[in-house]
Amino acid sequence: MHVTSTPFGSWPTPLCSEVVVAAAVRLSEVHVDGADVVWSEGRPQEGGRTQLVRRAPDGTTTELLPDGMDARTAVHEYGGAAWWVRDGVTWFANWADQRLYRLVPGGAPEPLTPEPAARRADRFADGDLAPDGATIVCVREHHAGPAATDVHNEIVRVDARAPGRPQVLVTGPDFVAAPRLSPDGTTLAWIRWNHPSMPWDSTELVVRDLATGEETVVAGGPGESVTEPRWQPDGSLWFISDRTDWWNLYRFTPGADIEQVVRTDAEIAGPGWMLGSARYVVLGDGRVVFARRSAGYDGLAVRAGDGTITDLDLPFSAISAVRAMPDGGVVLVAGTPTAEPGVYRLDVATGALTTLHGPRDLGVDPGYLSVPEHISFPSTGVDGERRTAHALFYPPANPDRTGPIGELPPLLVMIHGGPTAAAVPVLNPAVQYWTSRGLAVVDVDHGGSTGYGRAYREELLGAWGILDVTDCLAAARRLAFLGRVDGGRLLIRGGSAGGFTTLAALARADTPFAAGANHFGVADLEALAADTHKFESRYLDRLVGPYPEARDIYVERSPIHHVDLLTRPLIVLQGAEDEIVPPSQSERIVDALRERKVPVAYLLFDGEQHGFRRSENIRRALDAELSFYAQVLGFDLPEAEGIEPVVVENL
Repeated sequence: MHVTSTPFGSWPTPLCSEVVVAAAVRLSEVHVDGADVVWSEGRPQEGGRTQLVRRAPDGTTTELLPDGMDARTAVHEYGGAAWWVRDGVTWFANWADQRLYRLVPGGAPEPLTPEPAARRADRFADGDLAPDGATIVCVREHHAGPAATDVHNEIVRVDARAPGRPQVLVTGPDFVAAPRLSPDGTTLAWIRWNHPSMPWDSTELVVRDLATGEETVVAGGPGESVTEPRWQPDGSLWFISDRTDWWNLYRFTPGADIEQVVRTDAEIAGPGWMLGSARYVVLGDGRVVFARRSAGYDGLAVRAGDGTITDLDLPFSAISAVRAMPDGGVVLVAGTPTAEPGVYRLDVATGALTTLHGPRDLGVDPGYLSVPEHISFPSTGVDGERRTAHALFYPPANPDRTGPIGELPPLLVMIHGGPTAAAVPVLNPAVQYWTSRGLAVVDVDHGGSTGYGRAYREELLGAWGILDVTDCLAAARRLAFLGRVDGGRLLIRGGSAGGFTTLAALARADTPFAAGANHFGVADLEALAADTHKFESRYLDRLVGPYPEARDIYVERSPIHHVDLLTRPLIVLQGAEDEIVPPSQSERIVDALRERKVPVAYLLFDGEQHGFRRSENIRRALDAELSFYAQVLGFDLPEAEGIEPVVVENL
């Protein structure tokens, strides 16, 4: 095979933006209904709509929702757990009006909850059916007004078979999640927490005797995050807690002490941005199958009845859901470094995998796929102490091209959102879009990221805008020092919280970055504290400091107040309907750069919220960013792709 020397960034690639979005669906949730498996598909080609697909044992698949219906909830704005199934019946929250609907086979969706007085005033999620199937307990988020203080999160009981008004069961806490009924229907368990905690900070697991009203706090409290309560047929209640620094698995049996079922220096749970996580199952024979993350990668393990833990030899590097099948197998939503997420059935006894919904075939030579390497590198803390940070490094990969002799590739530093989240080591064509063109990518798990234990997660407390920036700079400089990338051509990009880190990293006199891309990122911490939704309205209390008492810190760390230090070219991409980071934040940065004649490009996407869902917008955002980098770094774009250049003002 002839390999051609071509400038980095200019490499022709089949992994264009069309491939990134073509036929791509977001697989995240899966449920088992008897012998059937049901999963959700987020479809960019349908405006981001979420369709539900049922697969019968013979392999026949059926799309459940009619045109115009979208199984997506706006609870916490991030959603999750918008649907559930039993005996062929589907219940779901519809995106347009947020009402709960019931769908029987062959029928039309029937609303169960009243039409709200205002659009999306009542939002439902995370439901659990009573053993007799007559009622549902679920989370309701009631919006009595536009302010975060006008939002009330409750647990309600809803008639599962006919329209009616929800009955409030739990009210008072700032947040509630995971309402779960015991097998006999007499006891309700749920998770609760209050401001300023987030669900990965401090939560409580509560149980209530529904006959007497007596409540017991089973686990949790200050400094402990509890999640995923799940009743078992014997009346025990299993849950995940990080009381030992790692999110591990525990069992509560009434009248007995809490028992730690799985102890491992790895994370079984993940951050509770979305409702309905499912990272473990207890099989009928007592074995436990659970996902766990270590050194940036997910794996699947089995705990036998004697406590022995065995790691399964599977190709998966990211697992988003684990559900039990009636026959003792499990269903997974999982992906690998070279394959997007799919739905699989695993025979736990033999290790045999059956593909129920496979990842799409990108139709490209595997040589175009860059496999991430988990790296750990030295960095510093807020007081200058030495510490270790982590990242996933993707070298350029293209079987037909190589860079000019003596040159090193540019580096694109990526920052995940959150900031309490993590880099995901699964095939992402939106990453390969860059690496197959000759750019290296490092996806940074800065201090505060999940997957490395509670202590690492808490390193960011009071230090957002400092520690995350330090780790991004350290990653870029380390890779340049090792001779893996060109230290003169460092780029940085991020969305949401990652956009804030991007802006903060650029607004420094010593920034090593040549340019950056801000995707709906936070520019003004004060504005975020004053003008965001309830779920995150007190998030910054712990990441920055209580507001307004710590206003000076908010001002000091907000990039909008340091535009005099923003001297590097910047592209800004923003959703017009973003309620988490409103367009006004991005536009203030853009206006400031325009005024100071700094090279800037700005794209506002109508109909998009916090994160782009429509295929045409995802394509345009990617191609515009590439065009921006090409103009800034001075490389040519492959003519065959016909990429529309983005207008860069002041360049």
